[in-house]
Amino acid sequence: MEALFRFVSGIVAGIAALFAPIHPLVAVTVLFIGVDFVSGVFADRAAARREGREWYFESCKAWRTVMKMGLAVTAIAMAWLLDSCVLDFMQLNLARLFTGFTCGVEFWSFLENAAQLSEAPLFRWLRRYAKRRVETHLQIKDDDHGPRTR
Repeated sequence: MEALFRFVSGIVAGIAALFAPIHPLVAVTVLFIGVDFVSGVFADRAAARREGREWYFESCKAWRTVMKMGLAVTAIAMAWLLDSCVLDFMQLNLARLFTGFTCGVEFWSFLENAAQLSEAPLFRWLRRYAKRRVETHLQIKDDDHGPRTR
């Protein structure tokens, strides 16, 4: 029994050591997703209060956030494995790129929530500025959303 315990604990320690370099990336991603979730809940509550409707917490939104967090952490781990085990000669930093993309999307969502929460001119301006920059660089128009997938 002791040999089995040593074997299993050795495997767990080996897996933990393999993924040790991505702990900061995972922590930052979880933090950004968590802050976006909390600000989204507060923004939804503020919008309900402004519209005069009853607000209630929906667990399906929380489970979507948990699912998004799990998928993001899995994608970071998979990108890290690609970087370190498969494409180690290229030094692409795929895990960092994916983490940056995920955190950027969550930051944008936070700005939208902050603009809805506070109606402060700074957050509204930042949201409009970010939207203009993305439209300019991607060369998209406001009415051009592409073909519908659903």
